[in-house]
Amino acid sequence: QVQLVESGGGLVQAGESLTLSCILSGRAFSNHAMGWFLQAPGKEREFVAAIGWTGWNTHYADSVNGRFFISRDNPRNTVFLQMNSLKPEDTAVYYCASGRRSTLSDDTTQITGYDYWGQGTQVTVTS
Repeated sequence: QVQLVESGGGLVQAGESLTLSCILSGRAFSNHAMGWFLQAPGKEREFVAAIGWTGWNTHYADSVNGRFFISRDNPRNTVFLQMNSLKPEDTAVYYCASGRRSTLSDDTTQITGYDYWGQGTQVTVTS
């Protein structure tokens, strides 16, 4: 049974930082790209960041590029999302996902590029 468990969400003020973690079990972590998505109230789930299986290749949404950083620790089956200079508009539930492929590809920014999802962790940024 494949499971992803996110942690690290919380309530912060604008300008502060948070680091989210996600642990994968039930499949070979290092065989899959990993991604983070967010979903704000009343909106569709949208891409935030992704990382290939080696950790060398990453891709970010324009809205977070330069503020958020994705990384992974393969021996610990964990992917991280370091979020800096947080803004109120970053408020959302953040989901990690395990990719269908090991490398970044055309569907990296799409929900269809991932086949397992975590339950989400809430991030709230106040002004």
